[in-house]
Amino acid sequence: MKYQSRKKAIVLLADGTIFYGKAVGKEGTAFGEVCFNTGMTGYQEIFTDPSYFGQLMVTTNAHIGNYGTNHEEVESDSIKIAGLIVKNFSYEFSRDLADQSLQDFLEKHNLLAISDVDTRALVSYIRDNGAMNALISTEIENIDSLKKQLAAVPDMNGLELASKVSTKEPYFFGDPTATYKISALDIGVKKNILRNLAKRDAYIKVFPFDTTFEEMSEWEPDGYFLSNGPGDPEPLSQAIKTAQDIIKRDLPLFGICLGHQVIALANGISTYKMHHGHRGINHPVKNLITGKGEITSQNHGFAINREETENNADIEITHVHLNDHTVAGIRMKNKNCFSVQYHPEASPGPNDSIYLFDEFINNIKKAKVEA
Repeated sequence: MKYQSRKKAIVLLADGTIFYGKAVGKEGTAFGEVCFNTGMTGYQEIFTDPSYFGQLMVTTNAHIGNYGTNHEEVESDSIKIAGLIVKNFSYEFSRDLADQSLQDFLEKHNLLAISDVDTRALVSYIRDNGAMNALISTEIENIDSLKKQLAAVPDMNGLELASKVSTKEPYFFGDPTATYKISALDIGVKKNILRNLAKRDAYIKVFPFDTTFEEMSEWEPDGYFLSNGPGDPEPLSQAIKTAQDIIKRDLPLFGICLGHQVIALANGISTYKMHHGHRGINHPVKNLITGKGEITSQNHGFAINREETENNADIEITHVHLNDHTVAGIRMKNKNCFSVQYHPEASPGPNDSIYLFDEFINNIKKAKVEA
């Protein structure tokens, strides 16, 4: 079988460090920021999550591919990661619900993947030295040439990527007869977010990343949503302006991940690139309002400035990450606006955070009553 004689491959980091492996199938070179996800399951959802656009994904679980893929378990219409790095790649799968192998799925989307990498050592290196640009390649005859190509790859800090994954034209999602209408700004939206809103009797119109408030409001929605997405939030000037316009009018607004960062920027709170980010399905968060803990799914390489958030008279911190005390959620004290830095729609076993969608719908209900 073709995987029994696989081509040698490498992971080359921007600082010159090299890790060795073998090609899974496709040969070539792929570039991106190297990061890791600690989830034991959900690899297909990770690979299709627009928030991972432009990143080389290292999976810490030792076996990837063993349960195959299913055409319904996707978060977008294509694979969004730039490349895949694993320890053991399973060519066979053993799940009744799977409709194809992971190898076939990767080949269909033309993704370069390498296996047999010491992922424990690689992840440990990233933890110590931070996320950085890297490449994976089977074209390893000229390492100096690869280093020159890698040096030309733009840094994630300051990189606007939402435009690369956002819809080009507005579209609708859900039941047109639903009670509530929501305008969603697509800066990298996951399908399961839209599903969760639709489950709560909402009909959603999804708009491109650079849509103005006036364009989003022509539909006369009951609430507004800012999605997750990839890259640095600071270059998203139009999205920030749109958020400011929604907040100014005190309309119901909810943001997730990149949307959360955009809401912070709309309030004059800066963001920064994290050392190696939060990516996994078991991140502990404390809800400071209820005092309860939540096990959450997270995927972000940027965060909002905690000191500036605490000093902002209009903002209240609602959630904190218990590992490093970064801000995981905020709400505005005198406006109908809140956001979180994690994924309540992901529900990777625990459904601890699903209540946030109910809170958003309740905020919309209250606004409709008061109007």
